[in-house]
Amino acid sequence: MKAAFLEKPNSIQIRDIEIPEPGYGEIRVKLSQIGICGSDVHLFLGHRKLNQPTIIGHEGLGIIDKLGEGVTERTKGARVVIEPNIPCRKCIHSMRGNSSICPNKRTIGLNSPGCFAEFVCVPENFCWSVPSEISDENAVVIEPLAVGVHALFKSKVKPGDSIAVIGLGAIGMLLTDLALSLGYRVFVTEINLQKIETAIKLGAIHTKGPAEELNAIWEKEQVMAVFECGGSAKTVTLATEAAPRGSEIILVGLSEQLAQFQPLKIVREGITLVPSIIYEHPADFRRAIHLIKSGIIQPGKFISNQFKLDDLQTALELASQGSETKIIITV
Repeated sequence: MKAAFLEKPNSIQIRDIEIPEPGYGEIRVKLSQIGICGSDVHLFLGHRKLNQPTIIGHEGLGIIDKLGEGVTERTKGARVVIEPNIPCRKCIHSMRGNSSICPNKRTIGLNSPGCFAEFVCVPENFCWSVPSEISDENAVVIEPLAVGVHALFKSKVKPGDSIAVIGLGAIGMLLTDLALSLGYRVFVTEINLQKIETAIKLGAIHTKGPAEELNAIWEKEQVMAVFECGGSAKTVTLATEAAPRGSEIILVGLSEQLAQFQPLKIVREGITLVPSIIYEHPADFRRAIHLIKSGIIQPGKFISNQFKLDDLQTALELASQGSETKIIITV
């Protein structure tokens, strides 16, 4: 099969390798579309190191091609979307329902062969059947939507409340659209003008300025939660400085840099810091699929570009510029 390996930072090589065989309890998926995630871009740029050439990519959509031993309730040819983070389900965190922070989890496209290929093998329980009501364009964005679903539902805010979103990458935009669709008021802060315009068309309100000005605006508008989706030390610092009294800060972005905040403000003003990484299995994928099937949200509208697998290098270079919302690779 054809597979795209990240050989080293900024270097994708297309190789011809053997088609993988599914193990016990696994399904082999013939991939048709794969989304480029911000974490793929970080790997591509070398911000996160890999120990060896790796097939990256984890937002996979395709059809079941082969059933491994022990799989009895699946059908070849069925359309599925991949849930790529596989907890050990044995550690104390998994047992407590916090599978997202399992220290032993296997992640497709990171420490397990990824989706930028023609085939991938995945445990049966981490392949979700896609209802016929959901188009391919919406299905391929289910995984990043699940990240937004997890973040929104992890906070204490409810429909009718006001929230702020810092950073309108794919996750920030999906979170904004989801919140608006469910009846929240959403204030967005972003530097990319095109993304700001997109969010405004969805119904969001643009806010800008230094932290002091944002704090004043958000206090007046009774913002109850600030979702940090920018993924940089600067945006984390902004979130902690601008968060209104009594609000939550939900950390969704994945910055590895040191940020700073004033503990006195956090304590005196009763601000809560809430970490939110990926999603919980199986609740958040189930919710994301239901939200799309019921017509509440159509995440495929945020697909901004498409490339063939052979052009993954070009696609990742474009994605690294930060102007695209969601780039899809077709196989």
